[in-house]
Amino acid sequence: MGLRPAEVCGLRWSDIGLDAATLGITNTRTMMGNRTVVEKDTKSMAGERVLPLPSLVREALKTFRATQAVERLAAGEGHEGGGNVLVDELGGAERSAAPNACLQKMDANGLRRVRLYDARASCLTYLANNGVPDHLLAKWAGHTDVKTTKKWYVKPDVADLLPVAEAWGGLAGGV
Repeated sequence: MGLRPAEVCGLRWSDIGLDAATLGITNTRTMMGNRTVVEKDTKSMAGERVLPLPSLVREALKTFRATQAVERLAAGEGHEGGGNVLVDELGGAERSAAPNACLQKMDANGLRRVRLYDARASCLTYLANNGVPDHLLAKWAGHTDVKTTKKWYVKPDVADLLPVAEAWGGLAGGV
C-alpha cells in the first residue's frame, strides 16, 4: 500500500477497521542499533492518517487475522496477545527487525528480494502513473508537500515512458 516500513511494523489490530475498510496509521516501530525496538508516534503530523483499505488488502488481513487466532489457540496460556499485527510465535510484538524477517521469508519462499522502501516507491509510482492526483498521492504517502512525494518516491522507468514514445510517434508521423 506504499506505507513506510516502520508504519507497517507499528500496526495494531485496533488501527484496522475491517468492517469500515479503513487503516489508521498512528504509530511506528523501528529498530535502533539492531537490538532495541522503539515504538513512537508517526514521522510527522501528516504521517498520522486514515486510509481506505483496498478490498484485496482487506481480505488478506481478514485471512491473516483468522490465522493468528488459530495460532493464539495453539499457543495456549503462553500467548501474549498484545494486539500488534506483526507478532512473534507467541503473539508478542515482533522484537526483531520485522522488515528483515519479511525479507528472509521472501528468500525462503523463492521470491525476488525487494527492499521495503522500493516497494513503497513502486506503489506510489504506480498510483501516480495511473492518474492519482498529486495532492491525493502526497496524502496517501503521509507527506505535507507534494514535492517530497514526487522527488523521492515517484520513479518512472522505461515501461512507464511508452505512452510518451507513442505520443511522440504520432507527432513525428504527422510531419
